[in-house]
Amino acid sequence: MNRTAPSPALPLPPATGGRREGDPPGRLAWAALDRPLPLESGGVLPEVRLAYETWGRRAPDGSNAVLVLHALTGDSHVAGPAEPGHPTVGWWDALVGPGRALDTDRWFVVAPNVLGGCRGSTGPSSHRPEGPRWGGDFPYLTVRDQVAAEAVLADALSIGRWAAVIGGSMGGMRALEWAVSRPERTGSLLVLAASAAASAEQIAWGALQVSAIRSDPGWRGGHYHDAPPGDGPHRGLGLARRIAHVTYRSEPELASQFGGREQAGEHPWRGGRYQVESYLDHHAAKLVHRFDAGSYVTLTEAMNGHDVGRGRGGAARALRRARMPALIAGVDSDRLYPPSQQAELASLLPGADRLRTVESPHGHDGFLIETDQVGELVRELLAGGPGGGPAR
Repeated sequence: MNRTAPSPALPLPPATGGRREGDPPGRLAWAALDRPLPLESGGVLPEVRLAYETWGRRAPDGSNAVLVLHALTGDSHVAGPAEPGHPTVGWWDALVGPGRALDTDRWFVVAPNVLGGCRGSTGPSSHRPEGPRWGGDFPYLTVRDQVAAEAVLADALSIGRWAAVIGGSMGGMRALEWAVSRPERTGSLLVLAASAAASAEQIAWGALQVSAIRSDPGWRGGHYHDAPPGDGPHRGLGLARRIAHVTYRSEPELASQFGGREQAGEHPWRGGRYQVESYLDHHAAKLVHRFDAGSYVTLTEAMNGHDVGRGRGGAARALRRARMPALIAGVDSDRLYPPSQQAELASLLPGADRLRTVESPHGHDGFLIETDQVGELVRELLAGGPGGGPAR
């Protein structure tokens, strides 16, 4: 049995599963930066635009704006159905809408697609100003570069200060960077399942995934975007997703759900798969049809370079800048971003009172799955956070 073959239920994988020019816009809007973006690593991005979505109505003074930041393979589609322009259901759909935790009768919710992403924002699959796609020549980005671009988006929306900045995992890294680099623009903060800096183990997992993609013959140094279907780096991207997904879930959950059982109609001794292999294959097949391998590399490398204390005298000193009300939460079964890392954040941020815990059997993905518990944290934050009084 060929275990690398695409699922028979899906068409041949495209060279990139990211958004292409001419695709339906769905709910997307765009903001173009009016100047080149200087990068922390040196050089500039000459042209940048960010795709974003909004829910609710902006107050005349912009004081009701909440910034929601997505994780690695997420996008701006926080809420709403899968539809033309949006290949998946909103990743926090249960949290956004009238009467929900992010109550759109009160709050103006803004969610950008991250710089370097593939759902409408400038990234490796984008065309350069002179025409060709960036591909493998797309510059190295840091979390600080991504937040710098988001600050220009805030300017374009006439939002001088967010009532709250909220994010989990990679989005939590950006939320922390907002709080440290722009505390005057961050009214309150919710960070879920993220750390002050990438650990050696997190970097190792990310490096394995990047290596899987770059080892794919279809990678072509990152210049593959115009290849025909089936001729891009979908095998490497699928392998990267398999590796990542194991770290996203907990061992007890995998043991309970799959154990060592074989997939129905297959036998591992005769070329078949275990159930857990079929599960990972399923998630890999879905991702290669909706994401771009170049963006996966770019964003993973940005996460690996995350360090809120770099050039600021270390994390403890940097985090003292962020004095706004803050809630820091970890998932009790998270083995990728263990709660000890969030406990450190909670102890170092002046506006945080204690570590909050999301109870879940689902590991790191618990911050996406346990929407009732996350919703309660969002409500607490928007009601005033640990310091009391309305967030403003």
